Amino acid sequence: MATRYIEVQEADFDFAAHYEAARKLGGTDAGAIAGFVGLVREHNKIAGDGGEVRSLTLEHYPGMTESSIEAIIDEAESRWPLLVTRVIHRVGTLLPEDQIVLVLVASGHRDAAFAAAEFIMDYLKTRAIFWKREASACGNQWIESTGQDLERSEKWRTQ
Repeated sequence: MATRYIEVQEADFDFAAHYEAARKLGGTDAGAIAGFVGLVREHNKIAGDGGEVRSLTLEHYPGMTESSIEAIIDEAESRWPLLVTRVIHRVGTLLPEDQIVLVLVASGHRDAAFAAAEFIMDYLKTRAIFWKREASACGNQWIESTGQDLERSEKWRTQ
């Protein structure tokens, strides 16, 4: 089983510090570390609304959210030989350009690291338990996974 670090937090995170931690934990067995950082966009997720995002508020249910992320990592580990997996997801009110999510995966080979990082991110978008509300010039609205998010997640069922 890979070494895991999962954190759901309000505070921002330091990519470099988490990369260094993953590198140390992977040791000499790690041949690759793939990383992804998601940012809050300044345009509406819902096509056609046209409002600039003023903020994005994420809510979660402690324990349940972390369990949903654990299940995603379990599935990733069943597919690829992972050494280290680090997932940080922010909650609370975030502004455009704020960091919202970090995924780091270390493996012996780059193909496994790239695929696992993409898989984890796709599943975070559709299976992790969060509630998201955008505030924009059009008002406040709860948002869900888009059709594109669902398609990206669905592709893994056949791979």
